[in-house]
Amino acid sequence: MKIEEAINTKFISEQQKAIVNIRYTSNWLSSIQNSFMKKYDLTMPQFNVLRILRGAKGSINVQTIKDRMVEKSPNLTRLIDKLESKQFLSRSNSSNDKRTILVTITNEGLDVLNRIDIDLKNEDFFNLSLSDDEANTLSSLLDKVRNK
Repeated sequence: MKIEEAINTKFISEQQKAIVNIRYTSNWLSSIQNSFMKKYDLTMPQFNVLRILRGAKGSINVQTIKDRMVEKSPNLTRLIDKLESKQFLSRSNSSNDKRTILVTITNEGLDVLNRIDIDLKNEDFFNLSLSDDEANTLSSLLDKVRNK
């Protein structure tokens, strides 16, 4: 369905239509992702933190997590608290600077990510009904929008 049909509106320009379409599609994808993550009692920002920690292959500070997040969260401390209460990560003070908090993914956190990875493959979660070339073009165009 075309965006103008989905929201029953006319646009003043193709630029406006593209912006609304990006936002509408982003919300649509978020809804699908959030539904999927409910099975694991995770939100997408929590999942994002765990993926960052897994990729770090060791302890990293909170600022580094904040810098690497896909969706910037003003409540990163709360996200970390929640993940710690689920035993998916642990916190410690840096030996170099006691004010710096280091965060590390736990085995439980790695286990939940491994289960999610398997389910994502089995559900064909990333199939956007686009060819690889089309997906690459879309990605390049979105990069261009952000780097104007």
